[in-house]
Amino acid sequence: MKTTFLIMLVTIFCFSGYSQSEITEKEIKDHILFLASEKNAGRYPGGKANKRVVKYLEKDFKKQGLLSFEKKYLQNFKARLRVEKGEQEKPLVNTSNVVGYLEGNDPILKNEYIILGAHYDHLGMGGPSSKSDKKNTIHYGADDNASGTAALLEIAEKVAAHKNELKRSVIFIAFGAEEQGLLGSNYFVENPLVPLSQIKLMINMDMVGRLNEQNHIYMGGAGTFPDGVAFMQNLGESLGLSPIVHAGSVGGSDHVSFYAKDLSVLGLHTGGHPQYHMPEDTVDLINIPGEKKVSDYIYKALMKFAATDYKMEFIKQD
Repeated sequence: MKTTFLIMLVTIFCFSGYSQSEITEKEIKDHILFLASEKNAGRYPGGKANKRVVKYLEKDFKKQGLLSFEKKYLQNFKARLRVEKGEQEKPLVNTSNVVGYLEGNDPILKNEYIILGAHYDHLGMGGPSSKSDKKNTIHYGADDNASGTAALLEIAEKVAAHKNELKRSVIFIAFGAEEQGLLGSNYFVENPLVPLSQIKLMINMDMVGRLNEQNHIYMGGAGTFPDGVAFMQNLGESLGLSPIVHAGSVGGSDHVSFYAKDLSVLGLHTGGHPQYHMPEDTVDLINIPGEKKVSDYIYKALMKFAATDYKMEFIKQD
């Protein structure tokens, strides 16, 4: 009996270090609770909170077995912070994109890349992008964009558990300083870790934590790759979602930086709300089961593009 019990304990311990094959509500919530915590004070670029969050993301990427480019997960850059009109410019601050990847298994298609991204930063104590009259108050950014970052980590974990199915390679990026003007994604496309010509699609998640009762998931850019509108619509409906799919409408978040380089993009969100860029964007308002449903949807779409020979080419939208 003792031997059997010990074997069971060792087995549980060993497997706990491997990627889970399912996206879970618990892990989504745990990630958001950390990211939108009091301690991390709104995840403002530069400073201790930024470093703590970056370390958390890097550790998770390593744990899931994601590979690093040039032996490092961090793509460091300097960010110019926004200031109020008439206010003196602030010194540049150090921040980072956190980047990992999984290599595809097809000898040819593995040289093509699908990117899944989300920005991890928010507004800190407010500043010029805040819509609140409360000064020096933590803007927690639970939906914007702890939700997208949590989805990124959970989807990466599931893809890692199914990496043997990949034909194309997949890059996962947690962008820094999006709220300061898409700085992290701009830095990446100007200093790409793979040739831009080999990036076939960039999928971006920004505010995916507030799925409504109608199960609306909104997206722009679905027309920038072949049959994207029909595919995303049909897939969403098959999973009990009601997608609002736009062929164009590329704007508002990090996928814009990629589209400006003539790359196919897909930007997803669950809609605006009164707490946008306010201190009241807190964890208690996140629809955790809804975010799991959205994450499963994005995972299935990602695997269609990365685990098959789905035709990928850039289609310009007006």
